[in-house]
Amino acid sequence: MDVLNLLIRDEEKIDEQQIICTLDICPIQDSYYDYRPSLAANGTFLALFLLSLLAFLVQGTLSKRFIGFTIAMVCGCILEALGYIGRIMSYHNPFGEDAFLLQICCLTIAPAFLAAGIYLTLSRIVITLGPENSRIKPLSYPRFFIPCDILSLILQALGGGMASAASHSNKDPANGNHIMVAGLAFQVFTILVFMLLCADFAVRTVKRMNRIGEAALDPTHATLRRSMKLRFFLVALTLSTICIFIRSVFRVVELGEGWEGSLIKNQTLFIVLEGVMVVIAVLVLNAFHPGLCFREGYVKKPKTERRSGRGLFWQRKPKEEVNEKGSAVRGDM
Repeated sequence: MDVLNLLIRDEEKIDEQQIICTLDICPIQDSYYDYRPSLAANGTFLALFLLSLLAFLVQGTLSKRFIGFTIAMVCGCILEALGYIGRIMSYHNPFGEDAFLLQICCLTIAPAFLAAGIYLTLSRIVITLGPENSRIKPLSYPRFFIPCDILSLILQALGGGMASAASHSNKDPANGNHIMVAGLAFQVFTILVFMLLCADFAVRTVKRMNRIGEAALDPTHATLRRSMKLRFFLVALTLSTICIFIRSVFRVVELGEGWEGSLIKNQTLFIVLEGVMVVIAVLVLNAFHPGLCFREGYVKKPKTERRSGRGLFWQRKPKEEVNEKGSAVRGDM
């Protein structure tokens, strides 16, 4: 009986040591990461995402347009910031479960919101360059991609919640992780389809321009198309989409190995393929926010027209025309 009590006490001591494991008494290999998260890298990412968050709020307020885009990007940046707060907490205690779960859930889900923001801009691009060049109607793009993104987000959130609950209960989080990976894989598929449709639209537009010239483009937005801001925005949007795609592919492979895989224990890969990719994705869209880049060539409609719900909320500027006497007069394009 005394021997049994002694064994029980020893097991309790082992459990107690595991609960209070610190850097002073446990090797870093026993942590959730197998490494100590970099304070400098994670602190930098946190600062950049907070800066991007503030910029999106200011830009959205000033432009008063692309509200859906701004909301999506703000939500994404908030989750990114929370994730890096979790990693900074893990720098001080890489054995802490709560900080580990905070960062893995938030950083996994956040880019789904960023992707949603990107999807919302495609319909405006198609309208500007010419709906005739698109295989589907402009508004069909968000109607297809946003539900796909929501489904991806639900799967990732559900999987993250299940994995977190299992981990708290000292159970295997594999089932929740598999659902999270399924959500990520669906997100990769959705982004790939988005990029293919964008490429198809660009190719069809160029072909029609080569065949019929400027008639291939919607004359309504000729002034806007000549804007350098719009061209820079298209480059920024392309770069942002590619970065999120690369990051998502990496996370599918990483989490596909499970929480004990080799990739999840590689801090350098995480910094480059997760942190750097997403930072680039948000900062380029801060530099060329669609609400500011689409401003040129548009004026507000009168309040009476906005209330009546006729047409778009933005209309073209009047164009100067020359009358028979050679003097400039104002008229509609």
